[in-house]
Amino acid sequence: MRHGPGWTPRPSFMAEVAEFTSRTEWATEWLYSDARDLLASRAQLLVWLDYPRPLVMFRVLRRTVRRRARREVLWNGNVEPPLRTAFTDADHIVRWAWRTHSKWLSLVEGAAARHPQLTIVRLRSPRAADEWLSGAFAEATR
Repeated sequence: MRHGPGWTPRPSFMAEVAEFTSRTEWATEWLYSDARDLLASRAQLLVWLDYPRPLVMFRVLRRTVRRRARREVLWNGNVEPPLRTAFTDADHIVRWAWRTHSKWLSLVEGAAARHPQLTIVRLRSPRAADEWLSGAFAEATR
């Protein structure tokens, strides 16, 4: 987890990423810019859920509203901020999701160029993800 209490960055985050990825097998998100290159250098496979922006935004909004309405405690005591802050905070998760959606193509292409060992699977819909997972797990159990 990158964030500590009050959504502050945890100083130990990168050391924990390095330790975690030194294991034989691991899986994680590729979310934080400071960890992406380390993750890509140690990974064999990057599964990119390249879903359409309307679907992504619907899911982000639904999850954010649900978490806020229920006052769900996330990690390290953090909760979603009031929904009105989406209008005032440039890094509110809703605004961040909108702003970064179009950046993933260049980020993934850059990682592929820098890390030739990295196999990239680009899945453009939940159905494609389900089909890929069904096939991947079927292969793994043979």
